[in-house]
Amino acid sequence: QMQLVESGGGSVQAGGSLRLSCAASGYSYSTYYIMGWFRQAPGKQREGVAAINSDGGSAVYADSVKGRFTISQDNAGNALYLQMNSLKPEDTAMYYCAADYRRAPFANNLAPTRYRYWGQGTQVTVAS
Repeated sequence: QMQLVESGGGSVQAGGSLRLSCAASGYSYSTYYIMGWFRQAPGKQREGVAAINSDGGSAVYADSVKGRFTISQDNAGNALYLQMNSLKPEDTAMYYCAADYRRAPFANNLAPTRYRYWGQGTQVTVAS
């Protein structure tokens, strides 16, 4: 059973930066995994922001954050990060860390249904 705990959210002005962290435990780092960041604003569906897997660390991003957000992980695979630059008011949401062990070569890695394990979320608020 994997446990995920997010941190690093807060309030910033538009154009500012934040770095989110996700501490992962309860799994073997030698196992294949995929981890991702999602967000959900009030009244909206949860959407994928970025994802990265343990096979060489290739990453995917939502079009809305490309060039502004960077997903990364530590060498041991027990921490996930999201560096968010040039933040916009529309980035305001609860941000969630998610993970899964299953290989799915043709899956959409930014789809919430791809992931079995979820953290509790951390709030990001961007003021205009």
